[in-house]
Amino acid sequence: MGATATTHTTTTPLLRFATAGSVDDGKSTLVGRLLHDSKSVLADQLEAVERVSTERGRSGPDLALLTDGLRAEREQGITIDVAYRYFATPRRRFVLADTPGHVEYTRNMVTGASTAELTVILVDARNGVVDQTRRHAAVAALLRVPHVVLAVNKMDLVDYAEPVFARIAAGFTSYAASLGVPEVTAVPISALAGDNVVTPSPHMDWYGGPTVLEHLETVPLGGDPGTEPARFPVQYVIRPQTAEHPDYRGYAGQIASGVLRVGERVTVLPTGRTTTVAAIDVLGRPADLAWAPQSVTVRLTDDLDVSRGDLIAPSAAAPEVRRRFEATVCHLHERPLRVGERVLLKHTTRTVKAIVEAIPSRLVLERVVLRPTDGELAANEIGRVRLRTAEPLALDDYADSRRTGSFLLLDPADGATLTAGMAGAAFADSRAEVGGKPPADSGEEDTGWDF
Repeated sequence: MGATATTHTTTTPLLRFATAGSVDDGKSTLVGRLLHDSKSVLADQLEAVERVSTERGRSGPDLALLTDGLRAEREQGITIDVAYRYFATPRRRFVLADTPGHVEYTRNMVTGASTAELTVILVDARNGVVDQTRRHAAVAALLRVPHVVLAVNKMDLVDYAEPVFARIAAGFTSYAASLGVPEVTAVPISALAGDNVVTPSPHMDWYGGPTVLEHLETVPLGGDPGTEPARFPVQYVIRPQTAEHPDYRGYAGQIASGVLRVGERVTVLPTGRTTTVAAIDVLGRPADLAWAPQSVTVRLTDDLDVSRGDLIAPSAAAPEVRRRFEATVCHLHERPLRVGERVLLKHTTRTVKAIVEAIPSRLVLERVVLRPTDGELAANEIGRVRLRTAEPLALDDYADSRRTGSFLLLDPADGATLTAGMAGAAFADSRAEVGGKPPADSGEEDTGWDF
């Protein structure tokens, strides 16, 4: 059996989604079932899975082996790292981030879900909502993932009982709503048997909702770019200086959000200089407008000093430029993040020096409360930090823009990623937090690390 050949044009919609679940909830089996039943498994892959399954004494193919690619994952029967899978149906293309379920790999879920528009959270129907389920829901809320699917797995082990599913769905939906999660779709499934994953289950006629794949194919994608303010981080300055184009100066990059229009009045940040969009080139051809996430070249009316890392935005809706701000972060590195640490802060295409001024609180995910810290965050911990940068940043709140409200903290010695950050409030409901407001920006133009 092999994958069917299906032609998909670049206009076929793309959905990025992540999976999460506690250990042994069957997450890898669900992903394997999605790939298998949607005919997205190559013949040699399936043969390898069947061979290993037979060697282990299984009566049928262990579909979890399709996703656990690392040798340590296969040997231990657990998911360790984020595995990205690509598959497609005639209706939609998919990029799937399969994330680990262990507590010590919370940072991996943050990585996988940071660009996702949907998260599938699994629970075992026998166990219901557990602490790790709440943790995954809280991470999805922190990352402002627009859509959450609750997949209540192993329904075959509870005799496909509707009351069991209803109780779990009601409890999770209530908890997610308290975090500000805008939407939850609950689906009763058996990943092992294939019930309600790709095809409807003959054992649960009481369920009239979509299968997991049907929901993935039909869930609305993104928002209307016209409702968001435009953000264009400059990635590269183009100056061919040829006889044909002696005065050409263009700014290339990917539009992070919104729509840019020729003739629009814009501001270049952080300098604050204003000008007008003179032309927009898309794939080498002139266009009157362009929208996220198109990669374009923008030309401006005035000859300004614009370089990589600058941000072009509509003058009427430009982001705040700041050097001090608070953010919610997930620490990714094994070495703790400490108060006073000097780091590099990477925001869109701009990288600046920064200092960790304070770490006022740590998030207890199980209870979704913030507790005072001892001045550091360990690996996998989520908390509030106060940062000060050597140069001003045009930074949105993460609640307003996931692209221009996020950043990374890097080790200045070797460039290793230390921390993933989200500017602004922790949760959508703006719950009370520990610690005071950040100090006002002094407006100083300091340089170097002693700023």
